[in-house]
Amino acid sequence: MAVGELDFDRLLKLRLVVARVGEMDLAKWWNTRGQLGRLGAATVRRGFPRSHYFAQARSVFAAAGFRCREVFDPPQSVTLWQLPGAIEEEFETHWERWLDRATHWKPFFEELEALKGIDLKAVLQSFDLITEKDSEALSKLRRSAEGRAVALPTPFAATDQCVTSLALGFAWGEPGVVAVPYARLNNA
Repeated sequence: MAVGELDFDRLLKLRLVVARVGEMDLAKWWNTRGQLGRLGAATVRRGFPRSHYFAQARSVFAAAGFRCREVFDPPQSVTLWQLPGAIEEEFETHWERWLDRATHWKPFFEELEALKGIDLKAVLQSFDLITEKDSEALSKLRRSAEGRAVALPTPFAATDQCVTSLALGFAWGEPGVVAVPYARLNNA
């Protein structure tokens, strides 16, 4: 799968915002409480002074991915936390670069720490991560009958728009009830 069209900084930001909104002190989707908030920063900073923001992120990403697979794990599909292997590998190659530029990321993480709202669409707009076109696409999505999933209407494409839809689809969740957005792979 070609990954050249993806902006990996944007993917990281999308994952971070969804991860923070889903924490127990906000939307209550996965079992982390303020790990990406101020308390998490204060706690983790002691052991990881240079990289604490990214250590916090890894922790919450793991919890979010686990919870989403527990709720809905469709075969031959992708979610925000489980993209095709080539994309996940490329995401990992960016990790060291992000660590090297940790001071560049500090304002973003500080804004994330201060987050209080659970309206994911509004939060993504406040971080300038979605457009009107993205909002329009969200209005066309629906939760599944059992309420556990949100299917994207087209197969997964390694584009910023598709990844944004996977993130924005979480807006169909409710406090305490996550709805997992997913897209089918072309070969499914």
